[in-house]
Amino acid sequence: MTAGNEEDAPRVPRQGKADWLRGARIIGVLGVFYRPEGRLGEPEAVEFLLADGQSVLLTCASDGTLRVGPGAWPRLPEWCVPSGQWEFATVATLPQPPDGGWTVTRTEERGDGNGQVREAVIRCEGGRFVVIGGDTVAIRFIRCHRGAPATT
Repeated sequence: MTAGNEEDAPRVPRQGKADWLRGARIIGVLGVFYRPEGRLGEPEAVEFLLADGQSVLLTCASDGTLRVGPGAWPRLPEWCVPSGQWEFATVATLPQPPDGGWTVTRTEERGDGNGQVREAVIRCEGGRFVVIGGDTVAIRFIRCHRGAPATT
């Protein structure tokens, strides 16, 4: 995620800053799984692939908080050691993106009393992604009815 000038600067999320992805198109969402455990549980992280070639990585920290930052798709995160034990894979509970992807209309970071991010909500046309930090990352997509706002 390198940028040559301010216009091309990546929409890197900043803790506590809302709407860090507004207008972006999500063309895929992949989980980062530890392969010896299989893909039965929740991923250790999720990476949102954007139409402009960038990606955003949401991962849980040891204290259960949610870390939001730039991804390195198609490379695994640096903390995936040894790399042969980790893989990107689809998250079975998430829908396939529509043609052209989901357009982000709003994002929110929800925290605890200490200002730590615990949950990120990425609202799109047609629904919203809710990502929650914990021992692993929990992610779900909640559809909204056409024309109805995606409320939480």
